[in-house]
Amino acid sequence: MNEISSIPADQRMKTYLVKIATGPKMSKDLTELEAADGLRMILNGEVSQVRSALFLIAARMKLETVAENIGYWRALDDTTVKQSVSLPCLLQVADAFDGFNRVPYFGFYALPVLAAMGLPAYGHSTLPLPPKFGITFEDLLVNHYRVAAEQPFEKRKELIEKFKFGYLSTRQSHPPLESLRDLRVEIVKRPMLATLEKMLLPLQAEKNYLATNYFHPGYEVSMLAVAKLSKFDSVAIGNGMEGGTLFGVHKQGKVFVESGGEQVAEKKLDYESLYDSATARQIGDAFKALKKIPATRESLAQLGEQALQDGTGPAAPMIAHQAGTLCHLFGILPDLPTATATAWKILNKGTCQNQLMQYVQACR
Repeated sequence: MNEISSIPADQRMKTYLVKIATGPKMSKDLTELEAADGLRMILNGEVSQVRSALFLIAARMKLETVAENIGYWRALDDTTVKQSVSLPCLLQVADAFDGFNRVPYFGFYALPVLAAMGLPAYGHSTLPLPPKFGITFEDLLVNHYRVAAEQPFEKRKELIEKFKFGYLSTRQSHPPLESLRDLRVEIVKRPMLATLEKMLLPLQAEKNYLATNYFHPGYEVSMLAVAKLSKFDSVAIGNGMEGGTLFGVHKQGKVFVESGGEQVAEKKLDYESLYDSATARQIGDAFKALKKIPATRESLAQLGEQALQDGTGPAAPMIAHQAGTLCHLFGILPDLPTATATAWKILNKGTCQNQLMQYVQACR
């Protein structure tokens, strides 16, 4: 690295661009070290906006190799703000950072349920990014619940320790990444950042879990390679609904679980075959109903809070299934039907709504 850093940043970036931005047939791959250096220079503001944008576009258009993605992840990991949390375990739920805008999705409201089930959890996200500019955890927190986006990392961390659930944005966890927001808006399409920003570890407990997603088949290969190198004890990567971690409802979910062993576990989730007929019917009917409801912050908050209040409405089966699935994948409860039934009992008690409102009030 010292030999590379002795060469001026502009010259190094020019070398990398010559390699990756020479068309589909002539472009060459970067080494892991070169990929890490290229993205690190962008994050540190060492090269121009034009060259930064060209690098991000060319890297995606060429299609990244596993080695390149590992390098890009190392650059992001090196520049992440990291703190320890006083929790025995902690699940990070990292959905697509550009959000969702098709069918209402209630991952935001599953987090207090997960905490009540014995799995502390937080949503890692940011305010909406291109190309979707959809709803994210942070979007709901800031633009619906009116929590200030400008908050210190320490406050968000302390609230997660206190409530056993919460939300963290790249504004707190990764200011250099957040500073690329305007550039990402200008380049329109998703850069490789969209794949790897979901795999950072800003909060570290005694045991650390990650639930995230892949959309295009093939990207899970690089993500699993990164998971193996990360400090997460277990990582679940699946093809959830619209970039989220609701697995096995809109279609059969294929989830890969990396837990440090020689083999990656592969699980196929399909709600119709996982539950008894009555539960499966509730989930199927709820999903059909939700497809007719616009995915807005207001509709999400209304339905999500209704589910947390008394376990009713079409959001409740989605929340119970998601919380149950994640608790099962990370070994909190032995089987998925039991885990989902436990989540439903918690929803029926109505305690999670009060917990969410207390969190929001404390966060303001």
